[in-house]
Amino acid sequence: MDCEKIGALIRAARRERGMTQRELGEALHISDRTVSKWECAQGCPDVSLLPALSARLGVDLERMLSGDLEPSREKGDSMKRIRFFVCPHCGNVVTATGEASVSCCGRRLEALTPQRAEGVHRLRAEAVEDEWFLTAEHPMEKGHFLSFVAFVTGERCLLIRTYPEWEMQVRIPRRGHGKLLHYCTEHGLFYQLL
Repeated sequence: MDCEKIGALIRAARRERGMTQRELGEALHISDRTVSKWECAQGCPDVSLLPALSARLGVDLERMLSGDLEPSREKGDSMKRIRFFVCPHCGNVVTATGEASVSCCGRRLEALTPQRAEGVHRLRAEAVEDEWFLTAEHPMEKGHFLSFVAFVTGERCLLIRTYPEWEMQVRIPRRGHGKLLHYCTEHGLFYQLL
């Protein structure tokens, strides 16, 4: 651990939260002098304090240990760069338009890489008035189903959850061209252009 980097990170995160050294110390049941020592690189926090310090400052534990709070260099200004993360344990769906460190159920999630939809994984899109009516031949069984459908354009993402044992039928507004993404619980993320 680099005490200088960690101390600078603690100082910056504490100030972002509008906290004094005394307030942070009281929250962690330590003295404000101890916080001052960390921030002046005269020592590092004890390992037992790291989870509470991370939670109190709202900083990812890994980022805290590296002493790096620099914002991502990758711009997240377009929905075209959206990344999807799905927790294999609870099914939680998380999206990010830039570089992100995402975890769920105590495990780090990796961004899914979409593959071109073919065969049973290809959705049928039928134009009905001002909407797309999406259907699929994909099985919708308890252990194997499409859990969400998303339509992504340059400025927006519409995500719709779908559930096992229901027919796969989704309606989305027709608003120009975009990318249709959907997630199969067994085979991963698929895309097709719409």
